Amino acid sequence: MPFPELPRPAPGDVLLVCTCYEDGEARWGGLLDEVGGRRDGDVLVLGDAGVRLRLVEGTGWTYLHGGNVPALLTGTGTGTDAPPPVAVLADISVVYGGDGPLLVDLAATPGRGVRVPSARLGEILAALLAGTLAFDDLVDAMDRRGMYQGDHGRPAFRAPTPPPRRSFPALPSSAAALLVRTAFADEEGWSALLDALGRQDEDGWVGADPDPDEIDVEHYPLTALIVDDRSFEGLLPGQVPALVPPEEHTTLVALADARTFTDPGLPLTVVDLYDAPGHAALLPCRQVGSLAVNLELANMDFHEFVAEEGVTPWWEG
Repeated sequence: MPFPELPRPAPGDVLLVCTCYEDGEARWGGLLDEVGGRRDGDVLVLGDAGVRLRLVEGTGWTYLHGGNVPALLTGTGTGTDAPPPVAVLADISVVYGGDGPLLVDLAATPGRGVRVPSARLGEILAALLAGTLAFDDLVDAMDRRGMYQGDHGRPAFRAPTPPPRRSFPALPSSAAALLVRTAFADEEGWSALLDALGRQDEDGWVGADPDPDEIDVEHYPLTALIVDDRSFEGLLPGQVPALVPPEEHTTLVALADARTFTDPGLPLTVVDLYDAPGHAALLPCRQVGSLAVNLELANMDFHEFVAEEGVTPWWEG
């Protein structure tokens, strides 16, 4: 595994992991000042509730992503020995993007993530630890940027909440995108989707090696490794991040689910793996390639392809 194991927190502590480094030095941005609290060694104690954040630094966790976190915490335990239901990441989006810290679910649907305002971190963690707030509540109240109770509009597509834990195998390691089939009742629809995306080649890819002279820059072709395996039947967006191997920087995962074969435009449910892991966008299949190439080139962010409730998406204008 390319990342070292994370330290097991003491009972009641929550890990705050720095994943951004320059010249071997941890970069926290303004986060430690913004969250407030008082230092007690490598622990930051927040607010009246006394939430204890254990600061974790080490270049081995550079670019650690939320979906990778659950696998790095060994053992489950029970009672007071059980790990906390959440970990917190201070990533490059916090340090250079001005975003709030990323909370990573470790209990209900391990690996999915939600951003929270820095100034509210202590309050939100206290509620999660007390059981008065659930991670599902955070997800349900995200804005289109993946921020809990943010002010950037509600997503038009609300991804379903995953059922209690279900085991899925790991997804293939790929530095490109993955196209994962999760619904298997419509073979003609699946064939039509592959036709629309450029058919599958002998190596199991769709859209590979497009002819530059035939590329429609408004609908850039999707290049993706196809995963057509019934082991992933019923896979939901929130369950995806923990299944993506850390060996490669996978661009995105696009799910061909039941909506793909019933709704116009053969829409795919595209899953964010980095800014807010498990956050989903519902896009016509012809638009997913444009999202992938813009993410690869860092021209646009995932949230720019998340339709806002009550607003016509820019790609339909």
